[in-house]
Amino acid sequence: MNFKIRDAKTSDAKEILKIYAYYVEHTAITFEYDVPTLEDFQNRIRNIMIHYPYLVVENDGAVTGFAYAKAFVERAAYEWSCEVSIYIDHSLQKSGLGGKLYKALEKRLKEIGILNLYACIAYPIKEDEFLNRNSTDFHAHLGFAKVGEFYKCGYKFGRWYNMIWMEKIIGTHKPKPNTVLFSIYGKEK
Repeated sequence: MNFKIRDAKTSDAKEILKIYAYYVEHTAITFEYDVPTLEDFQNRIRNIMIHYPYLVVENDGAVTGFAYAKAFVERAAYEWSCEVSIYIDHSLQKSGLGGKLYKALEKRLKEIGILNLYACIAYPIKEDEFLNRNSTDFHAHLGFAKVGEFYKCGYKFGRWYNMIWMEKIIGTHKPKPNTVLFSIYGKEK
């Protein structure tokens, strides 16, 4: 497997959306019902890249996964925390690419001063054909710990699903923290 991790570009949106569409249409991993339009997805990427890293992994030149961070909560006191998400082409799950991509994202977030990572994960009451606990296990393997659960908060494919939050601390919480360097993002490279 010949892979490369790099910053996303809005021109990657079509390939990224193809990966994401599978999860919208065939799983309860995302609670979206409808696949976003290409324009909507380009705007999502553009808006995230104003402040946070948005990375893709290429495998033999094709985008096969993406990961990004976004604001955890839109309040100044949460500046040092962010929510992270990752999607890998469903045919490449458990290939090791997800772990490499998440580690690259974590490194970038640490460099700008982020201290806490949060992952919002769909969680099955009972595993089924639309949702298993692989995402929870993946995050736990990378050092995330479960910090909360919401019960029957998501309804998709005629079933109720729970949602959990997982957290990973990646920095030191000083009495006076450094300012997060959001300004290093905002332009496509």
